[in-house]
Amino acid sequence: MTILDDGVALESRLRIELTAAFRWAARLGLHESIANHFSVALSNDGRQFLLNPVGRQFSRLRASELLRLDVDQPDSYSGPQAPDPTAWHLHAELHQRLPQARCILHTHMRHATALACLQDFEFLMLDQNACRFYQRVAYDRDYAGMALEATEGARVAALLSNGKSVLFMGNHGVIVIGPSVAQAFDELYYLEKAAELQVLAMSTGRPLSLIPNTVAAQTCAQWQAYPTRFSEMHLNELMAILDDEAPSYKT
Repeated sequence: MTILDDGVALESRLRIELTAAFRWAARLGLHESIANHFSVALSNDGRQFLLNPVGRQFSRLRASELLRLDVDQPDSYSGPQAPDPTAWHLHAELHQRLPQARCILHTHMRHATALACLQDFEFLMLDQNACRFYQRVAYDRDYAGMALEATEGARVAALLSNGKSVLFMGNHGVIVIGPSVAQAFDELYYLEKAAELQVLAMSTGRPLSLIPNTVAAQTCAQWQAYPTRFSEMHLNELMAILDDEAPSYKT
């Protein structure tokens, strides 16, 4: 198994970036109690990754507290520092099976989860932010309880094939995957913004003005090819705010 780039320096950077994502998820109300899980791969094959420990609230998490897990080491999932079992079954499998899933964010954030609870819901191309996700959303409509079966990760990974990066989990929440912490968190942020707008627009009871598929496809392509490092700049600004207001996140 090959560690990406310079192993020590990379792991330190990823710990800080992922912890910043946790802290901001809490500030934005995207988290739930001490539940929900974020992870980022350390190795090219996804068999080593960082994950939040059991029982830590996102707003208090520190970089040094992230669990360093290895699917080839039994102590990773059965020892004293074992992760939440639902997180293990999902994240360990997704990192291995989806090369594009360098970072995996699973939340029960309010508005996106509300939409995931609507019968036969399809994410609407209702505004510019929604268009970012045109044809990139998958659905798991058959809620069957918590992910406590070893086969659950493989099943979910199959749903996130063919260019999908967002999974609406029926009656549950969402999963967002991305090639970096910055890109995954940026997508999580914009997904919830778009979901909030959809809930608000639908609540008026008025007819919705949907964006045509051709325009949605064009806008999605523009999002993907935007001429700045938008996601990285977003995360850098969030980390700069934490550096000023809560620098302990890095420790």
